[in-house]
Amino acid sequence: MAAPATPNHFGLPWSQFNDGLSYHDVVRPSDSGLTLIEFYSTKYKSSAPLQGWLQRINSEQIIVDGSVVTDPNTLLRVGSKLVYNRLPWKEPDAPYMIEVLYEDGDIIALNKPSGLQVLPGGLFQQRTVLTQLQWQANKQDTFEADQRSHPVPVHRLGRGTSGILLCAKSKLAKACLASYFADGTSQVGGKSDSSKEPRKIAKIYRALVSGIVDNDKVAINQPIGVVKYPGVAKGLYVASQSGKPALSVVNVLERHTQRNSTLVQVQIQSGRPHQIRIHLSFIGHPLLGDPLYAVGGQPKCLDCDSVDESFAEDGGYQRPSKPVPGDCGYHLHAHQLALTHPITNEVIEIIAPLPSILQTAKEAEEIGITKQTTA
Repeated sequence: MAAPATPNHFGLPWSQFNDGLSYHDVVRPSDSGLTLIEFYSTKYKSSAPLQGWLQRINSEQIIVDGSVVTDPNTLLRVGSKLVYNRLPWKEPDAPYMIEVLYEDGDIIALNKPSGLQVLPGGLFQQRTVLTQLQWQANKQDTFEADQRSHPVPVHRLGRGTSGILLCAKSKLAKACLASYFADGTSQVGGKSDSSKEPRKIAKIYRALVSGIVDNDKVAINQPIGVVKYPGVAKGLYVASQSGKPALSVVNVLERHTQRNSTLVQVQIQSGRPHQIRIHLSFIGHPLLGDPLYAVGGQPKCLDCDSVDESFAEDGGYQRPSKPVPGDCGYHLHAHQLALTHPITNEVIEIIAPLPSILQTAKEAEEIGITKQTTA
């Protein structure tokens, strides 16, 4: 069943500064005897260098057992409660209006704009899809808001990726949808059972890649793993033989010889982070404009072990000089999604309109004709 038309948008403008953050810790026996500066500079090395943590302590941003502490050499006791108050900051620009593609009592599908992060992380703690969903829920009357929690995304799209983002409006729907995504990935990992039902969710993306892809159809079965990378605390996902299984199927839609680019459709059988960007660069065709991934599915920088020890105004590391996964510039759109409804078992098909740069010549012509006839 095709999703019914729901020409609906929502979104509130971002405030100039976010509300800051508070990070809570309890001193464990293994941390007994550490000083305050030793605790933070070793346990949270990825957040700030040593001098940055000293600045935060001197700026009265650390509370120990309810009292502000400014002596970095204060000895910590087992069971002490620590709070680090991160000061409010101005987040990078991000769009805030979001289109609703489909909605019922259990799920909502959004058309996420490029440049908007899905969940809080890094510099983006307020300017996210999740925040807009929370704000939208708070606009409802108090009784309705109390009866139902706000929708939450059940998967991620890269900040620079646009298109369909599926969210759950109930705990049951969230659990079912999460299992759909997990089942697809586990089948790629060789754990599939031939007696099992067909996959309950399928996603098709549209992308513009550099170079001319020779074969009309390419199956990319390349594991994806993690390497150390400056500015990415948990490491960067790259093509790696020691990584986890991942499968993408690429179909060529148009070859643009004069522009040395190819318009492709990609169906992913698994859901590894940045999978399409990594897989297409692995076969020699990075997404056009991708600032991070180069041919081979590796980062463009060669000295990925170097770390800038200078710190920003709030004590944290300076923004990485090298590209990071959240940087935009590429053209990737989650175009189509088909799923078995988690409650009704109906098959729902959802389509997110294509950006003009990702339309075939025929699609662009048909859209132009449609606009003329409706004008």
